[in-house]
Amino acid sequence: MPPIALPETERLALRQLTLADLDTLYRLDSDPEVMRYIIPPRTYEGTREYLEELIANYEKFPGLGRWAVIEKSTGAFVGVHVLKHLEASGYIEIGYRFFPEFWGRGYATEMTRALLRYGFQDLGLQQIVGVTHPENLASQHVLEKCGLRYQHMAEFYGGPVRFYTLEQPAPAPQSAIGAS
Repeated sequence: MPPIALPETERLALRQLTLADLDTLYRLDSDPEVMRYIIPPRTYEGTREYLEELIANYEKFPGLGRWAVIEKSTGAFVGVHVLKHLEASGYIEIGYRFFPEFWGRGYATEMTRALLRYGFQDLGLQQIVGVTHPENLASQHVLEKCGLRYQHMAEFYGGPVRFYTLEQPAPAPQSAIGAS
């Protein structure tokens, strides 16, 4: 099966992470402001192990993953966007984390919408979920703007999270015009 092309937007592109991204990913994942609502900041060695695992997962879970978000106009590494298994739950989760200098530009909403289309249209997913720390109002707003709806509180990543879902949109009805 040929590889599925990753989605792009007018301003952003996704690409697979490589070991060459280790220093940049460490900078992202050790920034307390970025990781405030996610997980404790990683050590350099922990980031290397994490990066090796997610690179291996590109082959293990085709079409899913954690990808570098690149600003097309500058080539800057904005952060990471994910469409991946949510722990061992059976759900597919969408999420992201960006360097603070890219916050407030609409990038999270832009790429989340593109990844939702990709997940439903290209991968044939029936449902995509999102989880946020209860106090992460900005990410909750992004999920809601992209059509995900809050369902309930749940336990993931070692603590309570707000659990959001979006179902595969129904196909558009066929037009009766010209039908015989």
